[in-house]
Amino acid sequence: MSSKFSTFICQNCGSETSQYFGKCLNCNEWNTIVEERKSPRYKSANIKENKKSKLFNEISSEKTARFTSGFKEFDRVLGGGIVPGSVVLLGGEPGIGKSTIVLQTAGKISLKEKVLYITAEESLEQVKIRWERLNQNCIDLKIYAETNLSLILEEIKIVKPSFAIIDSIQAIHNDDMGSAPGSVSQVRACSSDLQNLAKENNIALLIIGHVTKDGSLAGPKTLEHLVDVVINFEGDKISSHRLLRSVKNRFGSTFEIGIFEMLEKGLSEIKNPSSIFTNKENISGVTTIITNEGSRPFAVDIQALVNKTFYSNPRRTTTGISINRLHQILAVIEKHLGIKLSQYDCYVATGGGFEINDPSSDLGVALSILSSLNNIPPIKNCSFIGELGLSGQVRQSNNLRPKIEEAVRLGIKNILVPRSKYDLQNNFENLIEIKEISNISEAVDYALAKN
Repeated sequence: MSSKFSTFICQNCGSETSQYFGKCLNCNEWNTIVEERKSPRYKSANIKENKKSKLFNEISSEKTARFTSGFKEFDRVLGGGIVPGSVVLLGGEPGIGKSTIVLQTAGKISLKEKVLYITAEESLEQVKIRWERLNQNCIDLKIYAETNLSLILEEIKIVKPSFAIIDSIQAIHNDDMGSAPGSVSQVRACSSDLQNLAKENNIALLIIGHVTKDGSLAGPKTLEHLVDVVINFEGDKISSHRLLRSVKNRFGSTFEIGIFEMLEKGLSEIKNPSSIFTNKENISGVTTIITNEGSRPFAVDIQALVNKTFYSNPRRTTTGISINRLHQILAVIEKHLGIKLSQYDCYVATGGGFEINDPSSDLGVALSILSSLNNIPPIKNCSFIGELGLSGQVRQSNNLRPKIEEAVRLGIKNILVPRSKYDLQNNFENLIEIKEISNISEAVDYALAKN
C-alpha cells in the first residue's frame, strides 16, 4: 500500500507517478512501474571555490590531453583516445565480453597511468581468474570489490587514479535510498555522484551498464544524457567478431566503429575489417559495396536470394539492413525496370551480419537481387556505390573519394559510382576503372551484361 513516503517509478523510462498503473503512461510498457521509497533531499554542498566565468583564451587545455586505451580500435571509437575527466558508458548483451575488454584496457593503461578497477559483480578472486586467463601485464592497477557507493567514492578519492572503471552501475547502491540496486532511482543517483567526482578531480571514468531485452541501455534515459560518451558492444555469441559502436560522443564522431575478435586469451583488434566481411568469389546474388561507418570506409558483401514464392504474400527477410529499405528498393526495381518481384520471395543479408546504415549500399542491394533473380554473376572484381532515388536515379554518395581509395587498397579493379561533376578517373588513373552511371537501368546494363 502506498504512502506519502513512496513514489511509483517506471523502470523502463524513469517517469514518476503518485499511484500504481499496470501500463506506463509515458512509454506504454506493461508491468514496469515499481513502488520506491522517496529519497531524502540532499543538502546543498558547501561551495569550496567561487568559480567565475573565463574567456576561452584564459582556459588551459593541458589537463585535457588524451591518453591511449592501449587499443587503436577503442581509441578510434572514443575519438582519438581517452579524455581526462570524461565519463564513458559501455553497454552490451550479457556474455558479449564487456568485462573482458575493460580489464584488458585497464592493464594496458596501467603501464603508463594509475588505474582503479571497481568490481561490484565479482569477487577479487574471480577477477584474478579472468586476469590470468587473459595473460595481461600491468604496473599500476588496483582492484576494489565493493557495492556501496559511499565506500567507492571514498576509495577513488584515496587512490586518485587517472582512469577508473565501474563494473557495473546496476550493482551499486546508495544507502540513503530505500530502493533496490539497479532501480531507476539508484542508477540515476549513483551515476550523478560518480560523474560529479570524476569532473571535480579530472578522472576519466568508464561505467559498464546492462541492457534491456530489446538491446537498449537499462536505466533512465537521463543516464545517457549525463555521460559524455555512449558505446555499444555488439556481436553474436556464436561468432567470434565483436563491434564497438559509439552512439554518442562529445569528443568525436558518432557511429564510429571498432572491430575485434574474441580469442582464447581475450580480444584482439582486427585492423583490416574488409577481409572478414567480403569473399572474393564471383557468384550470382553477391555484390561488394564500400560503406562508411563513422570516418572509416570498408568493403562488405551483399547477399541476395530470390526464389519463386509459395505463399499468398511473398516473404521479405533481411539481416544487416533495414526491412523498410528493402521494400523501397524492390518498389524502385518494379517501377523502373518492369520486373514483377511480387511473385518472388526475397532474402537479403550482409557479410557477417554486419549492420549497414549507409544509404549508398542501395545500388549493391538492388544489383544482388537482380543477379540472383536472373542467375547471372555481376561483373568480376567490381564494387558498387550509390543511393537509389524513388525515380530510379542513382544519387550522389557522401565520402566518395575515401571509398574509392579503399577499393584501390583492396585491389578492386572496377567500381560503379554515381555520375559526378568531378573528373574522378584522372585522380585514380591506372589504379581502378571508374564507371559513372545516372540511373538503375545503366547500372544493370553494365554490371549484369552477359559475357
